[in-house]
Amino acid sequence: MEQLSRGSARFAEELRRLGVTSDVKEMPESTRSAAEAAAALGCNVAQIVKSLIFRSVVADEAVLVLASGADRVDESRLAEVVGEQVEKATGKFVRARTGFAIGGVPPVGHAQPLVTYLDEHLLDHALVWAAAGTPRAVFSIKPADLIRITSAKVVAVATAQAGGHRPSAPAPIPPRQCEPARPSWSRRAR
Repeated sequence: MEQLSRGSARFAEELRRLGVTSDVKEMPESTRSAAEAAAALGCNVAQIVKSLIFRSVVADEAVLVLASGADRVDESRLAEVVGEQVEKATGKFVRARTGFAIGGVPPVGHAQPLVTYLDEHLLDHALVWAAAGTPRAVFSIKPADLIRITSAKVVAVATAQAGGHRPSAPAPIPPRQCEPARPSWSRRAR
């Protein structure tokens, strides 16, 4: 096994502490964006978890939203869930509150505890991929395990991006690399 960079190794240790057996993979290509991560892994962009940090305007708190790479978070829906206006966080705010740079923010292991929400569309997949501490590192996880380790509240705050779609049939993908999406009718009741 290749030696991980410092940020990825720190995150891999956090996964072990949380009882997650997934290996952190450092890719030769960037995985900074959902599209880059999907291309590097050979899976559908909808299976990529975007870890998006927003700032609650009044409380000045960091809010983490875990959303599908095929989706865009609707800030007005998120504000309703949070109970106050939110805005996209600056890079400086993200680094200060999470300890990670934008493009490598993982779902756990932050510099301080974060209120976390997981958009329901991630539940459409048997397996998803998320950032693992650097813009070139990822790990796979089942959505149920992601909810468990983040204590995320499942919400409906995302919509398909313009030109984006959630495929009803999975794209061809390498075996055991990425799991195909489950049809929307198979979503578990929430």
